[in-house]
Amino acid sequence: MSCFGLILTPIYFMRKIFLFASLFFLGSLSVIAQYNTMAIPDTLNGSNFNLTIKDTFSQLVSTGNQTITGGINGKIWGPTLFFNKGDVVHMNVKNSLNDSTTLHWHGMHLPAVMDGGPHQIIPPGTTWQPYWKVENNAATYWYHPHLHEMTMEQITKGIGGLIIVRDSIESSLALPRTYGVDDIPVILTDRDFTTSNQFSVVAYGDSMLTNFTLRAQYSVPAQVVRFRVLNGAIERSFNLGFSDNRNFYIITSDGGLLSAPVAVNRYVLHAGERIEILVDCSADLGKSVDLKAYNSTLAQNVAGGDVFPNGPFVNYLARKDFNILHLNIGAQTIKPITQIPTTLTTLTPISAASANITRYLTINDTNIVGVAGAAFVINHKLFDINYNNYTVPLNNTEIWEIKSTSNFGHPFHIHDVEFNILSSGGNAPVAAQAGWKDVVFIPAQTIVRFIAKFDDYADALHPFMFHCHISLHEDEGMMGQFVVTDPASGLAKIPMNQGSFSLYPNPSTNKVFINFADPSTKVYYISILNSLGKAVVMLPQPEWQEGIDVSHLSDGIYFMQLTDEKTKTVITKKFIKE
Repeated sequence: MSCFGLILTPIYFMRKIFLFASLFFLGSLSVIAQYNTMAIPDTLNGSNFNLTIKDTFSQLVSTGNQTITGGINGKIWGPTLFFNKGDVVHMNVKNSLNDSTTLHWHGMHLPAVMDGGPHQIIPPGTTWQPYWKVENNAATYWYHPHLHEMTMEQITKGIGGLIIVRDSIESSLALPRTYGVDDIPVILTDRDFTTSNQFSVVAYGDSMLTNFTLRAQYSVPAQVVRFRVLNGAIERSFNLGFSDNRNFYIITSDGGLLSAPVAVNRYVLHAGERIEILVDCSADLGKSVDLKAYNSTLAQNVAGGDVFPNGPFVNYLARKDFNILHLNIGAQTIKPITQIPTTLTTLTPISAASANITRYLTINDTNIVGVAGAAFVINHKLFDINYNNYTVPLNNTEIWEIKSTSNFGHPFHIHDVEFNILSSGGNAPVAAQAGWKDVVFIPAQTIVRFIAKFDDYADALHPFMFHCHISLHEDEGMMGQFVVTDPASGLAKIPMNQGSFSLYPNPSTNKVFINFADPSTKVYYISILNSLGKAVVMLPQPEWQEGIDVSHLSDGIYFMQLTDEKTKTVITKKFIKE
C-alpha cells in the first residue's frame, strides 16, 4: 500500500485479466496440478566466502521465455552461508551487475562500515571485502541489497541469500539439522509476471514463489522436520498454517532460540521476519499436507489483506488463502528426530529498568507536496542520507517507543542490534515474540515499545539504519539512521601527513605491504583505484598487517587511498602491479 490515484492503461487491465484467467484455470486443476520440486539453495561453509552478484536468467515459468533475474553465484537467489558463533568471517563481494548495489547482512551484529546499508555502495566491477566476528546467537538470518531507491528493484530480481548461525547451545539440542533433508530452508515471496515471463517491479505479485519455485512441492521424512522460514516478500505478510490444521512449534524468532517451543496453528510472518518451526510428521508416512497462507483472515490494513478494486496494488492473491508448499511424507532417515523438545534455552531479556533513555518515534501517513508516491514517513520526515536522526552513546541501553498514527501496519527493522519487545498496544508480547528480534510489526494506530543495548561498534562516520521492511516504503523514504559514538574516540586527533606511510614492494606482484612511521596508526578504510580513478577493491577497517592482496588485479598503475581511523583524513599513494 503506497502510491494512490495512478492512472492505468487499458493494456494493464487486459494483462491482469489474462493473468487472473490463467490462475483461475490453474486453480480449477489443483487436484491434478503438476507441482515443481522446490529448489534448495547451495551452501557455503568456512570463514572465507566468495560472493559474485550478477544478472542471470532463470526458467521460472515452465514454458516460454526465461525470466531475467539476478543472483549470487548462481541463476537466482544465492547460497546459504553457514557461520559458527565466535568465528571471524571474511566476505569477498564482487559486483558484476551493470548497476551499483550493496549487500546488507540482515540481523548481523557488526560494525556499521561492514553493514552493507545504503552508505556501503559497491560500484560495478568492484570487490568489497567486509569482515566481522560472528556474535549472533544460532538462528536464521539473511543478506540482500540495500541500495537506496533501488532496494525493491534489486530484491525483485532475486538477489539475496540465507545465513545460518550455529552455536554450542543450539548444537547440544536434539533438533533436526541435516540441511535439505530434515532442516529445510523456505523463502517466501510473490511476483507479478508479464506475458513474456518477466518480473514486474510492483509491491504485490499474482504468483506465489517458494524458494523461487512456482507450485512448489518437497519430500520430507516421516519424523520431526525443521523449516527455516523467511518472509522475503516485497510487501506481503503470510498467515502460516497447515491444510489439516495441525499444530507446529516455533523454536526461534529473528535472533535466536526461544526458551521453549511455542505450539500454534497459525502465525503471521511479516516482511523481513524469520522463524524456525518444527513439524511432527512421524505419523504421516505416505501422506501429503500443504503449508498454506491463510490470508483471507488478514485485515485491510495488513499487507496482503489490502484489497484494491484497481490500481497498481491489484493482485490475485489479495486476502485469499493459497498454497505455499505441498509436502509429501516419505520414509524416515537413519537417525530420525521423533520428539519435540520441551525446553530450548534460558532467555535473559534486557530489563526495562536498565534503560538510559526512551526515544519516541512516530509512523505517519503523509502526502508530501511535490514528492510523488510518498505515502508513509517516520518522524514526519523523508529519509535524508546526509542527516543522522539520532546519536546513540556507546553502551547505552535504550527503549524505542514507536507510535503509529498510520492506517496501515508496518514491519519495523533496526540494524546493529537484536532487541526485546516490551509491549504492543499495551500488551506484553506473545510467547513466539518474546525472544530476540530485529523486525517488529507496528500495527495501525498502535504503540510498540522495544529495548536494545548498543554496547560496541562506535563509528561517528557510518550510520546504522532503521526503516520499514516493506522495500517499496523504504525506497520511498520511510527510513532513518543513527550513529553510535564513543566520546573518548575524539581525543588526540593527530592527522597523518604525506610522508607517514609507504608501500612496498613497489612494483608488486602478489601483496602490497604498508609501512607506517607511527606503528600505532589505525586504518579506517582502504580503497584501491585503477588508473581511471575507478574503485576496484574496497576494504573497510582492513587487516593490513599481513599485506593487501593484489594478485587478482591486472597489471598496471593503481592508487591506494587510505583513510585514517582518528581523523578520517584520506591520503593517496601510487603503486604498480606487475
